[in-house]
Order: sequence, then C-alpha cells, then structure tokens
Amino acid sequence: MNTDLTQDGLLSIGHQALHRWRQTLERNLGENAPACLQEIGAAAGEEIYAAFHQWLPSHTGLSDPGELDAEKFGEVLSAFFAQLGWGELVVERLGLGGLVITTTDWAEAEPEAGVAYPCCFFSSGLFADLLSRLAGAPLAIMEVECRSRNDPECRFFAGAPATLEAAYQAISSGQDYRAVFES
Repeated sequence: MNTDLTQDGLLSIGHQALHRWRQTLERNLGENAPACLQEIGAAAGEEIYAAFHQWLPSHTGLSDPGELDAEKFGEVLSAFFAQLGWGELVVERLGLGGLVITTTDWAEAEPEAGVAYPCCFFSSGLFADLLSRLAGAPLAIMEVECRSRNDPECRFFAGAPATLEAAYQAISSGQDYRAVFES
C-alpha cells in the first residue's frame, strides 16, 4: 500500500543533489562539514519519525513502533527507507549493546567518490535521531564502512554514546571492537 508521506513535511531530492550537497559543504567548510551534515541529518529525524509512525499501520497493522517485534524491526525499517528511495537495510544485533545497519545501495553513498573515510554524515545524524526516538533513549551512530570509500557496503554501528566512543577507541588502536558491545 502506498502512503502519502508528504503530509509529514517530507520532500524528495535526487541522489546527485545529495552528493553535491556533501561535496559543497566539504569544499566550503572543510573539517567542519561532517558535524554540519550530521546536525542537519539529526534535524530531519523528527519528520522521518513522524512519517514512519504514519506509514507503519498500513504496512504492519501496528499503530505504535514500540509494538514491532524485534525480529521484524530491520525488515520493516528497510521497507520504509526503500519506499522513500534511500535504499534497503539489513539491521542486526551487535552483541548485547548495539545494532549494525548494513546497506549495499544507500542513496547518500557515492561509490565513484573514492574518499579516504566513511562519509554518510547526513545518514549518521538521521539514524541517530530516528533510532533514539524509536528506542526512547539516546543512541549514537558510527559509520565504519562506506561505499564512497570503495567498501562493498555502508555499515553503521548504533549504540549508547559511551559504547560507541569505546568502540571508536578500540578500532583506532587496532583492537577488536566486538568486546565493547558485549557489556
């Protein structure tokens, strides 16, 4: 069933515009661009959450996202983002304290960019806000693989801010990050 999501303030822009947006901010803001894009993404979270809440009943029969079975959450979230044109997601548990979101066709990724680091900054902010609203607790997002960096997929970790900070420290020092998510 097709649900009109524009009543929640959503609008569509093309992939190329999204890519140019990132490129322009990086060129003009330099090292401040990632934080700016994350902030803009987070600001989009409220409207995306409202659209998800409106879309959910017609696709699952549930009126409250909190009623979603944990096993179906990833599939439902993927269907929602695919309908919006962002791409399909695979959402899996990461230890006891996190999630991993993987996608091979994410709209923000620009495979031909060949950048040196993951750069789906808008999506990181968007996921952080949306998942925090769905979880009812603050969550952070860290992109660890990116198709813009020539990785085969974009991969995001989601978890409590302190957990993600510890995972970042582990990755930066060459340690296994998985132990961080087990506690």
